[in-house]
Amino acid sequence: MDKETSVKKEKYLILREQVVSCNSCDLRKGATQVVPGAGSLNSKIMFIGEGPGATEDRQGIPFCGAAGKFLDILLESIGLNRNKIFIANIVKCRPPNNRDPEIGEIKICTKWLEQQIEIIQPEVVVPLGRHALNFFLPGKMISKEHGNVYEQGGRRYFLSYHPAVALYNGSYRDVMLSDFKKLHDLINN
Repeated sequence: MDKETSVKKEKYLILREQVVSCNSCDLRKGATQVVPGAGSLNSKIMFIGEGPGATEDRQGIPFCGAAGKFLDILLESIGLNRNKIFIANIVKCRPPNNRDPEIGEIKICTKWLEQQIEIIQPEVVVPLGRHALNFFLPGKMISKEHGNVYEQGGRRYFLSYHPAVALYNGSYRDVMLSDFKKLHDLINN
């Protein structure tokens, strides 16, 4: 392991411990466990969802439920797997009944996500779905912006639907596969 990777790992392990022990909002009270994030600390790409679902809450791994299985298919379609990327959520604990996180909950968790991005330094951040999109690029609509790239604050954002949308409406499956081909082109140019 090179020195840079070693430093990243040390910083991330400290951060992970802080995230796991956080009790700053009511989400932690109802969560089985905190879901800090997972993947390569040297990733060029960081995928970010809104918050853990029921399966993620039980297993402590982001995107390990049905939507995560489709995310795996999308990744495989462009020659990637979870070992080469990093996946996180805006909030690290499951909101009750899968409700949207409240503004105060997001504000409390923001520091964790910002530190994850700072440590990993991805070339491309992929907000998955409208909630994650609005966190990074307020006012953009995923239905109009998916498959596009935006630069802000020296970082590139590739906009994508949340994989769960394809579970509820199969017609989005091909749309997402097409969008991920654009992501492949972006990271390989």
